[in-house]
Amino acid sequence: MASLAAAEPPAPRAASRSPGLGPSRSGSERRSNAADPAQDAQSRSVDLNHVIALLGDSGSEDLEKEQLKTLKKVVKHFENGFPLQDIAQITDVLNLCADKMYEQEAFTEPLCELIKLFGLPFQKRKSSDEANYSVEVSQSITHLGYLMSIQSSQVRIQICKSVVNFFNTELPGKLLSGYQPTSPNYKIRMAEIGGLAEILVLSLTLVENQLTEKLWVLKALQHLSISGESCEQMVNVQGARRLCLCLNGADPSGQLLFRSSDILWNLLEKVSKEEVVNQLRSLECVHALKEAFVELVCGFRHCDHQLRNDLLVIATLLAESPAVPLIESGFAKILIVLATCTEVKLPNPLVKGFKLTYSYEDFEMKKLLFNIIGILSKDPSSAQLFSENHVIPALLYYVKQNQRSAFPDWSAAQYEELQLHALAVLASVAPVLVDKYLSCQANTLLLVFLEWCISQDPFFGRGNSFHGTGGRGTKLAQMRYSLRVLRSVVALYNDAVNSNLCDQGAISQLLDILKYAADVAKEKESIALLEIQADILFILSVLCEDDNNRKELFSCEGIDILVSYLKMDPTRLCSGIGHNCLLLSALDCLWSCVIGCFLAEESFIEKQGVFLLLDLLAVRDNNLCNIILGILVEFSDNPKTVLHMSIWRGKRDRTAANVLVQLWRQEEQDLGVKRDQNGKIVDPKRPVVTSFQRQQKVIPVPACCPSFSVMEISESIRAKIYSLFWKLGFENLPGLSAKDVVTLAIIQHYIDFKVGEVWSEISAEIKEEFRPVTSDERALKLISEVSENTGRMVLGLQNEALERQHNQEIKEEKKIYKEIQATQVQKEMIDKSWQNFLARTSNYEALKKAKMHQKTLIEASRSKAKLHNGPEHSTDIPNLHTTNKKNQGKSRKINL
Repeated sequence: MASLAAAEPPAPRAASRSPGLGPSRSGSERRSNAADPAQDAQSRSVDLNHVIALLGDSGSEDLEKEQLKTLKKVVKHFENGFPLQDIAQITDVLNLCADKMYEQEAFTEPLCELIKLFGLPFQKRKSSDEANYSVEVSQSITHLGYLMSIQSSQVRIQICKSVVNFFNTELPGKLLSGYQPTSPNYKIRMAEIGGLAEILVLSLTLVENQLTEKLWVLKALQHLSISGESCEQMVNVQGARRLCLCLNGADPSGQLLFRSSDILWNLLEKVSKEEVVNQLRSLECVHALKEAFVELVCGFRHCDHQLRNDLLVIATLLAESPAVPLIESGFAKILIVLATCTEVKLPNPLVKGFKLTYSYEDFEMKKLLFNIIGILSKDPSSAQLFSENHVIPALLYYVKQNQRSAFPDWSAAQYEELQLHALAVLASVAPVLVDKYLSCQANTLLLVFLEWCISQDPFFGRGNSFHGTGGRGTKLAQMRYSLRVLRSVVALYNDAVNSNLCDQGAISQLLDILKYAADVAKEKESIALLEIQADILFILSVLCEDDNNRKELFSCEGIDILVSYLKMDPTRLCSGIGHNCLLLSALDCLWSCVIGCFLAEESFIEKQGVFLLLDLLAVRDNNLCNIILGILVEFSDNPKTVLHMSIWRGKRDRTAANVLVQLWRQEEQDLGVKRDQNGKIVDPKRPVVTSFQRQQKVIPVPACCPSFSVMEISESIRAKIYSLFWKLGFENLPGLSAKDVVTLAIIQHYIDFKVGEVWSEISAEIKEEFRPVTSDERALKLISEVSENTGRMVLGLQNEALERQHNQEIKEEKKIYKEIQATQVQKEMIDKSWQNFLARTSNYEALKKAKMHQKTLIEASRSKAKLHNGPEHSTDIPNLHTTNKKNQGKSRKINL
């Protein structure tokens, strides 16, 4: 505050601007001018320069009287507002009057009257005056704020009243001749530029023990806080912390608490929440907030309940920051006790005098308290508070059928909203208090509740709240959040929790719920239904993992359900409502609940499960390929899996080998492995190295840490593809092109190349730290040569494959050329035959010649030995000598 008290206003301007008179801009102004000519004469009778000079003098008592008289005249003259061109001189008058007040209290009243006039709209002669005088006006308002350092309650209150009047849009009764009021937001904007909010926040220190003055300062700040820029200025001077410490001041009217909390709300809304919370994180501020809240909890007025909820929201925002000492201050304990007192019904002195009225404000408070419990559950240190104050039993109170007798004081919609909110919070709290969760038999309650959710009991959810989304008219919302609770505790992989669930028949019950949800989803899909199915599949995955007995129990009904999910249309994976998560959950469940159990594997394979996995793999979805390949590798230990993979055919008669080779090429392209346009090896020394590995420098690592080459095996899908080919074999695979064979040669020697990579890393690390002995260096060089020779050998095989392909293409080309050539010869023979036919039918001599040639051929074809008494057949064709069109057509047909 020293900075405020020491601040000095700038030197007064030498002369003020004096724009010339102009015509009135409206009829109302003309009427005003005509109605009050005396006022115009009076406006010319006030000389502000003379007033400033007069106030600058000091001396006799008569001079003091003259100064007071002159100030009254100034106040009278500007009773309808200050003109913008006179603001700079008015500011000088204000400062001189304030200086006089230190010597004579008689100047207090005229000073207050001048300050009061600042609450009226400024007067402008032209529209451009607002911009032209903006600097003078903003500085004048800044000086007005500096006057808060005067030790006068009357002056301080009047300053705050004038600031509040900045927001009053009511026009004065009269205007100066030829002037108009400035725009309604002009002074507010000038106050922002002048930093008035910052000055008033600093002045809170000056009025710390003056309740009336403090209330007026807060009222002014409350009005200023509607502006984001003013809020920024308040935060810059620790305004949030200063205001929070004002919450608990002695004030019978309650205005101090109301205005302080309202300004804090505006700061949280209009400024960075992180910055405001950072100012409120001190233990002192949290204590002040706690005391104010406790005082309001036992209030009975409607406004008390509303203000209580406002403070709860602020507490919620503070709870989201782990650095805020809610637990250390005891505030968290009060909030937890309030949240659970109506369900647990145990006496507690912290809530003595509190009575829940079941009003709308109490309903909102209940939801806010549940929300704070959910936020506090993220802090491990809150577990003891939860346990001591029976949070788990209080939340489990809502895990029961929605019957009217269960909630006599809440409406059905309110109870449902609280029930769903309690389940959502229980999903966060239960993992923190597992022992308490089990001791309360929460698994049993949840399973019974889930059984009610799929029963035919007539219940129609309202679906009004955030947690009830998608559950209107059904019990899907209750099912959704109950499963979230089970998922949260099962995800801990706690043997006691999982055994407790399985002992109560959870696997069979969850499969029934899964079938129910799948059947409902066939009629109408929703995000809630997809989430329910995904959660059940995850819970089953955890329960059945590493337990063959549970896997056998699952396989009785679960295999058919999994198969139905694997038949999902791949185009639905991009629907955006959760089909991709559902399919991933189904694949995860397949891995955990089927693989490793011989009976389950046999059942899955018999139901064409391997075919369905290959169908999904052929889609080449990057999110699915890795997990599907992993499942196929696990299944490949079963001989039937290899057989099914060999006979599978996809679209366009694709084979499993072709799909795997294409996935390998795509993976190498994504990893930046160097290949030429035909897919051949480019660098025989490092044939399968990725771009990331090439960029890495030699970094010696301990023997227990895997190197980059080893880590790459687990991160990419190439190792899985190699494993599958190792089961399928590398020879005589159907459906492979020459380019596929080129890639297959690399796949076949993948392990050899990775071994060479590892030795290359070992060699580089050794040479980085010390020089190897001759024998070791010779061995490393030999190993490097072997790896490089393997790369060259594979490159040779690739060249041979491409050459065979080239020769085959040439052979096919020659074959096609011969077919084309034979077709051309046949066409020429047909054309020649047709020409001969035309000649015979149109030229008699040609016909006779053809006849003679025919006879010659017949005679030549006859045997020389004659048959005795044998029949003689005529070789003449009837009507052969005719050339009419009818016979010509017949002859053409015969010839064709």
